[in-house]
Parts: sequence; structure tokens; C-alpha cells
Amino acid sequence: QAQLLESGGGSVQAGGSLRLSCAASGYTFTYDSYCMGWFRQAPGKEREEVARKYTGSLSTYYADSVKGRFTISQDNAKNTLYLQMNSLKPEDTAMYYCAADDPYTDCTSSRPPAGFPYWGQGTQVTVSS
Repeated sequence: QAQLLESGGGSVQAGGSLRLSCAASGYTFTYDSYCMGWFRQAPGKEREEVARKYTGSLSTYYADSVKGRFTISQDNAKNTLYLQMNSLKPEDTAMYYCAADDPYTDCTSSRPPAGFPYWGQGTQVTVSS
């Protein structure tokens, strides 16, 4: 049973940094390629896509609100997806979720949350001003 487990959230002041990790057990980044993404959901708001990448490609995609501040990456040996978040702002405060699809699906277009069948439990990020 494939599972996604996020970690790395916490509380930081504005301008600080955090690195989120998504350990993907049951996935093999070396042999298969997956469309994976980071989403976030703030209280009272809809879940929104933050960043997305295909594990078999160097291409990455970011929401305009995080471009230049967040970086999505992966470690194939650890089957882990990361989200490096720099220059954090109070508006980045949210629960952050890792999402994944089955192998070899298209990853070039933005998807709504329903477009990803597999989700982690989330990790909270709180940025204070």
C-alpha cells in the first residue's frame, strides 16, 4: 500500500525558511515516474496547488504566489519529495499536503485537488509577522 507522509512543518517568523518532506513509501522514483505535487489549505479557503513536478523530469511548476521563493525537488534514493520554502510570508500559513498520481500520467497541466488520488495527512506551516 503506497503511502505519503509529510514532515517538516512548524512555526517561523516572516522571512524565515522551512523544508517540507514527503516520504513516499511504496513508490520507486528510480524505476517509475509520478506526477507529484504540494498543495496547501488555509482555514476557510479552498485547497490550492503550490508546486508540481514529474519525478521523471526536471520540469517544475509553481503557483504565481510562491514563484522565486519555493522550490520543489526530489531524492530518488529516499523516494522523497521536498518543498523548500524561503522568504516565508504570513499568507503562506496553511496546512500543506503532498499528493501523487499513478505512474506515467500527464503532469504538464495544473490539476485541482481531485486530480490527485493519493494524499498525505498534511503538515502545518505557521508564519508569524
